[in-house]
Amino acid sequence: MTEFYWLLVASALVFMMQAGFLCLESGRIRSKNSINVAAKNISDFIISTTLFWLFGFGIMFGDSVAGVFGSSDFLFDDQHSPWEISFFLFQMMFCGTAATLTSGAVAERMTFIGYLAITVLLSAIIYPVVGHWAWSGIYPSVGPSGWLENLGFIDFAGSTVVHSVGGWVALAAVIIIGPRLGRFEEGIRLPPGNNLPLSALGTLLIWFGWIGFNGGSTLALTSDVPMIILNTFISAAWGGLIAAGINYFRDGYVEVGFVLNGTIAGLVGITASCHVVSPAASVVIGSVSGVVVYYGSLFMERWRLDDALDVVPAHLFAGMWGTLSVALFGQPDKIGNGLSFTEQLWAQALGIVVIGVYCFIVGYAGMWLLNRYMPLRATKEQEEQGLNVAEHRATTELFDLLTSMQYQQNNADFSKSVPEEPFTEVGQIARKYNQVIDRVNSEIAQRDDALMRFQESEMRKSAILNSSMDCIVTINRFGSVMEFNPAAERTFGCLKTQVQGKSFIGLFVLEEDRIKIFDSLNSGFSSSNGLILNRRNPFRLQRGPNHHFPAEIAITKANTKTLQESEYTLHIRDMTRHAKLQQRLKFLAYSDPLTSLYNRTYLMDSLVSALLFASRQKTSVGLLFLDLDNFKIINDTLGHKAGDELLCEVARRLTAVSDSRDVIARWGGDEFVLMMTHSVSDARMSERAEKILEIMRVPVQLNDQYFTIPTSIGIARSGEQVLDADKLIQQADIAMYWAKEKGRDNAQFFTPNMTNAVTKKFSFEKEVNDALASEQFYLVYQPKVQMEKDNILGLEVLIRWNHPVKGLVPPADFIPIAEESDLIIKIDEWVIDQALMQLKAWRDQNLSIVPVAVNLSGRHLVSDALVTYISERLSYYGIEGRYLEIEITEGVLLQDIQRCIDVMAELKALNIKISVDDFGTGYSSLSYLKRLPLDILKIDQSFVEECDSHTEDAKICETIIYLARSLELLIVAEGVETAPQVNMLKSLGCEIFQGYFFHKPMKSPLVAKLLIPRAEIA
Repeated sequence: MTEFYWLLVASALVFMMQAGFLCLESGRIRSKNSINVAAKNISDFIISTTLFWLFGFGIMFGDSVAGVFGSSDFLFDDQHSPWEISFFLFQMMFCGTAATLTSGAVAERMTFIGYLAITVLLSAIIYPVVGHWAWSGIYPSVGPSGWLENLGFIDFAGSTVVHSVGGWVALAAVIIIGPRLGRFEEGIRLPPGNNLPLSALGTLLIWFGWIGFNGGSTLALTSDVPMIILNTFISAAWGGLIAAGINYFRDGYVEVGFVLNGTIAGLVGITASCHVVSPAASVVIGSVSGVVVYYGSLFMERWRLDDALDVVPAHLFAGMWGTLSVALFGQPDKIGNGLSFTEQLWAQALGIVVIGVYCFIVGYAGMWLLNRYMPLRATKEQEEQGLNVAEHRATTELFDLLTSMQYQQNNADFSKSVPEEPFTEVGQIARKYNQVIDRVNSEIAQRDDALMRFQESEMRKSAILNSSMDCIVTINRFGSVMEFNPAAERTFGCLKTQVQGKSFIGLFVLEEDRIKIFDSLNSGFSSSNGLILNRRNPFRLQRGPNHHFPAEIAITKANTKTLQESEYTLHIRDMTRHAKLQQRLKFLAYSDPLTSLYNRTYLMDSLVSALLFASRQKTSVGLLFLDLDNFKIINDTLGHKAGDELLCEVARRLTAVSDSRDVIARWGGDEFVLMMTHSVSDARMSERAEKILEIMRVPVQLNDQYFTIPTSIGIARSGEQVLDADKLIQQADIAMYWAKEKGRDNAQFFTPNMTNAVTKKFSFEKEVNDALASEQFYLVYQPKVQMEKDNILGLEVLIRWNHPVKGLVPPADFIPIAEESDLIIKIDEWVIDQALMQLKAWRDQNLSIVPVAVNLSGRHLVSDALVTYISERLSYYGIEGRYLEIEITEGVLLQDIQRCIDVMAELKALNIKISVDDFGTGYSSLSYLKRLPLDILKIDQSFVEECDSHTEDAKICETIIYLARSLELLIVAEGVETAPQVNMLKSLGCEIFQGYFFHKPMKSPLVAKLLIPRAEIA
């Protein structure tokens, strides 16, 4: 009898954990989603309870089928004993706990229906099966125990079976659904919650409920229960202590979230082993759990996985650690299964891995399928509005207040007050807001009245004063204003009635100049210090505090008999526009009009001065020469407007990471230069370069697409040897090109050997020209076959270079250099000529020739001479156009798509076939393929290479083959090297192959042996 009493008490305690989870989640998320969290938590428990009653308990504890799942006790009824019913209730609470964990990780961005769907998936398919593997033996049933339980796997109260299961499914959900809006955006930090005290209360309720969670897992009130509860509390306390301690020593303060998560992680960590470890071991388990949850949270943030409540670190990671702790700290006499330490560790590790794989795969696959037919992610508008309103049409006082304020903002209608809810904090805010609006309306009315009086006063001014464009102000010998013309009113922003009789010096002279001007006034403006009579005096006046402007003042004196009756007329001209014009002219002379950075002229002037100063002071000047990688591609594909926006964004980012003493200039195009003159060292310049690279890697949005801005940086510094400005710029420029050679998106310091390398590059171009003239190049041919090795349909022409000194030079070494200039056109023309010459030779040998494919560069394709040259060569050798095939890569299409279409049309008129090489690796779109006059698509080797072993590559190959057939294009698989690759490609519908499995590239004599004599064909 006592046994089922204790189970009922423990069930009630575990049920209290649901209230704890609700409080914890409601406090940790934003208030606009709190109602959604409450509805979700109770709905999760309702659904999990229903499903567990229908069939979950039967799968988990029914008569076992091979130790994998149960097959009885569905629709749990009153035919069971009180203890069995109590056991059912206890396990039902565990199922509800696992379901609640998953939904908490994706709070604030998942639809309510999505929550329910994931709960169904976990409660029906995942949790009961895993529970059967590990726990089926604790309930009397027919058949073997779960297979993990038979291996000796121990998880006393569910570190893995409950918490890791929920954590694995939560991890899958986080990956599929993605982060909350703004979670990982630069400069945005989501609030840690709306009510952290409520979260702390929730944690205490969970802690209290854990007494039943761990203590009830004995299934009877035995003498072991007090020690289990003691271990539970010790681990929880140390988990929270260590997590908070690490947080304090790393960050300098204690974040409440880590205290809460550390406590929960300590509870999760001890759950698997609380019945077989000592209190001392509990200290270690709890402490490590605190470490795991802290660094697990950092890991999730680093990988941009948005777990709203840190469910994965606190429950999955800590649960895995706690399950391993059974073997690491468990006392063998208490475990009592006869396994050695190694065997027990193996059983625990195997259980963790198998359960993790099953939960993640089933959870991920299930949610992926659900997401295809029933979007799990709330829309952007719903997430911004808040799920309380979007999902449940529930409003709050704060929401109503914000709605009213938004209406006022949108309609500029402040005549109606916002609603005031009495006796609440929101109501107090609304009341104070209404008071502010009333005061603003009053001030606006007074300002409108003042403006009207100003207009009336204007009409009464005399014609002379009204016609003057300058300010005319008359003051007496004390400096008090006597006259104030309309121009003065406009310039100083106040009416004559407001300043008449008041001190001009006190109102409009800067505070630091007032003593000097008072002295000038007392001397009759005749002293050399200050303003002087009958002279244009440049000066600065103010319209109000912190609002001063440049002016020109001419002072005349009225004819009076005595000094006491003296009056002075100040003719004041506002020089603001003149000063702005001067600044504008200076800006145009020294600034880049697009980015507002300095231009090349200013940089060179500053660099010359800086180098002269550095040589005198024995210091250094540093230059960082920046070039944006792939800027031309963005400019060509998205347009020049997008390119200009990108350049402006680069300017803003450079300004953000630079020192105020640095000079940043746009050198030209997509090149920028940053000059450092303060404390210049290699370390500081390297640090500055790294900051630039990091900020440039942050995606930028252009035309509703996100792009990164990889940048190559060259660094040069003046040393003991005095360099002129041009030389230092040249060195930084060379280093920048060296950075591009090193793979781009990096920074390189200039070294003397870089100059040699550049010289070597130019000499390499000369060697290529010499090679063309001295016949150092030769061609090899790789056959393309249909289905079988001997059925040759065509040949691809490949160039080789036999250097007299260096030996065989790979094409990858000289083709990229040639493509940077018109040298590539010479090489292309030589290849075309040699290929056609070889076709003629084979034909003269009475062989049946097949089409040859020539790779063509993008520069050559859009050149004006291509079609004319090919036409002339075909005519010269008497070769029909159908025997020539032109291969281009996808990247070529980005240069000038319309020009490419026009050239291809002219080639097609010569009956020449056109193929796209390396298809799938570039930037081609379906609209391009539809418009281009193509004949053949070649599947890139990178997809063929693993098509027989990787489903993704096979799917890509299948898609390309289907696309080619839909567009009525031939499809060729290149780089085929193994029989499994051939079989897979054949099964996908590919019939034409090229690769080492059939033939390697070979010289023309070997190719001739493969070609069939025309006599045999006849």
